[in-house]
Amino acid sequence: MTAAAKGPSSYFPSIEKKYGRPIAEWQELIRSSPLTKHMQLVSWLKTEHGLGHGHANALVSHILAEDAGR
Repeated sequence: MTAAAKGPSSYFPSIEKKYGRPIAEWQELIRSSPLTKHMQLVSWLKTEHGLGHGHANALVSHILAEDAGR
């Protein structure tokens, strides 16, 4: 039995389904942005790419945490 995703990544299946892009594309898009602050990135995803707040926040949270661990 596989453990269910927890935290921000638990939103990934619904993000892919709703917006039609794989998470890898969102990660690349966010990482290539000149913006670096959490809420700047969330606002940008909402205004420029039409994401809802929860989905944008989940992506940014996950990616910034992942990059901080590098």
